[in-house]
Amino acid sequence: MAIPDFQSIMLPLLKHLSDGKEHNSKEVTESLADEYKLSREERNELLPSGTQGRFSNRVAWAKSHLITAGLILAPKRGIYKISNLGLNVLKNNPNHINIKFLDDFGGYKDWRTGKKKKGHYTDDNKEVQGKHEDKTPDEIIKEAHSELRQKLILEILTELKNCSPQFFERVVLDLLVKMGYGGTFSDAASMTSFTGDEGIDGVIKEDKLGLDTIYIQAKKWENSVSRPEIQKFAGALMGKNAKKGVFITTSGFSKGAYEYAEYISDQRIVLIDGKQLAEYMIDHHLGVSINETIYIKSIDTDYFNEE
Repeated sequence: MAIPDFQSIMLPLLKHLSDGKEHNSKEVTESLADEYKLSREERNELLPSGTQGRFSNRVAWAKSHLITAGLILAPKRGIYKISNLGLNVLKNNPNHINIKFLDDFGGYKDWRTGKKKKGHYTDDNKEVQGKHEDKTPDEIIKEAHSELRQKLILEILTELKNCSPQFFERVVLDLLVKMGYGGTFSDAASMTSFTGDEGIDGVIKEDKLGLDTIYIQAKKWENSVSRPEIQKFAGALMGKNAKKGVFITTSGFSKGAYEYAEYISDQRIVLIDGKQLAEYMIDHHLGVSINETIYIKSIDTDYFNEE
């Protein structure tokens, strides 16, 4: 089955704590995973950040909401137990527990909606909350970041497709230098003449010492690059007695192109399509700028360790 959203976890979590005993976080998460019959893959599935399991993250947020509503207690770090209020809730045998259900408890709604001291509610995020109530804040942030990144990729590709072939080749060499090949641009890279380049658009040192050379083909195309183009590039490398090449395009590669690049054993040709090129440019800060930095902070448990 699919990983349940954090609101669906609230009632099973409260029932798991109904014995009144203290339970540690790991045991609670594993027991709930067993109850939902999650597969190993689902238990190991990570958030887009890759730093935390998706299911454990949702359990953590379910606990956070129940603690805020006063239904469970956290007597010490990583330990949880049901409160008297939580026991009373279970006595009424609720069919479900979700955000709307918890709004009736204490200051939970004030906490969730961000009620100000003067008694006025902030409703800036009301639409977002309604749209994403089945997701944790971590997931919402990561998904928003992913959407912004995909938009930026499309913008970069648009710019690359509108630039001149000469500028595109320069972008490719700038990127490889940014990625650590050869040191400075003047030391590491060079562009060949635009006429009679024998199928080679650029040359870059593989490392700062120049122990090997990588040859580059850069194609600003709309159509997919097919196998014959990769074969021509392999032939150009052979003419240079070269073993390593990078073929970069603003479009994509056909299945035959990928198969040929994998097939040849005496040369190593790396294929980079437009989307991957834009990804590399973003990751290595080429042609992009930082508009805003947002710090996502988490609790420093070591600070609160009194042992």
